[in-house]
Amino acid sequence: MKRLTPARLLVAGLALLAVVLALLILPSSDYIFLPDPAHPVAPLVTVKGGHDPTRGGVYYVDVVVRKATLLERLFGGLHNGADLYPPQAVDPPGVNQQQRRLLDLQDMRRSQQIAAAVALRAAGKKVVLRPVGARIAFVQPGLPAFGKLEPGDVIVAIDGRPVHTLHDVFVRMTSHRVGDVVAFTVRRGKQTLIERMKTIGAGKGANRRPVVGVSLDPALDIQLPIPVRINAGSVGGPSAGVAFALEVMEELGRDVVHGHKIAATGEIRPDGSIGPIGGVKQKTIGAREAHVDAFLVPAGDNAREARKYANGLRIIPVETFPQALHALATLPQNG
Repeated sequence: MKRLTPARLLVAGLALLAVVLALLILPSSDYIFLPDPAHPVAPLVTVKGGHDPTRGGVYYVDVVVRKATLLERLFGGLHNGADLYPPQAVDPPGVNQQQRRLLDLQDMRRSQQIAAAVALRAAGKKVVLRPVGARIAFVQPGLPAFGKLEPGDVIVAIDGRPVHTLHDVFVRMTSHRVGDVVAFTVRRGKQTLIERMKTIGAGKGANRRPVVGVSLDPALDIQLPIPVRINAGSVGGPSAGVAFALEVMEELGRDVVHGHKIAATGEIRPDGSIGPIGGVKQKTIGAREAHVDAFLVPAGDNAREARKYANGLRIIPVETFPQALHALATLPQNG
């Protein structure tokens, strides 16, 4: 046996220290989702002629998403409320981490515009929503559009014929047969591109139709009667839409929270419906940590998940913005 000398002990200690530091610092391939205490929305929203509420407040919730360290990957329970996800569960297919970040920021900007429009419309203001194309939300791997079209692209023409609405896309595509080559004109940032691809068939029998493998959302030009500015900084994603809409109404002088501290999450759509979001576990914990009085959550699976982690926090499931306003109006006055 080799004698343990001070020099050998030092080398062994340094080697062990290097391993520990690597576990603490080096990222793994997985992502970690962590709770973040809910934040007040009022400092982020400015409505011309409006004012910040003096009682209660609206709070938005987000999730800290980053690459997990090797130590966190090995011991996922190091943080309260943390969850680990493989990269394919976080990054859309064909989209790297940087591109996903840009998409999240785009989604946030879009949700801010829609939230302002929905709130002003609920307050009786005239809002103009002009369709300007079809926005690509997802591209299916292995299908013709993959590698040619990207999430965030806006289809403005098919075969040179303008596209303004999702119905326009349907009409243009049904004029083709399976196997036809279709030319898509898309707006990508400041660029306008034309991508041609051969369609494949989806469905069976009389329902068989030509597709290229994308899912779409309406692209809208939103014109507001009152300037509304929302600055969420580096926060991305569409899930703060409901919170933004509530805050706009508060700053218009509508007492929608009745002195309560209300956290809210949910993607708000142009028609006022509220869509599901991710990270409900972390967001519920974040709402609890901010000591809010109630948490508005999209009805269905999101609300059921939130109740698992509520620990006494009042969960209010909502499907539409008017329903959210009604639910808050039925809360007892606070203060």
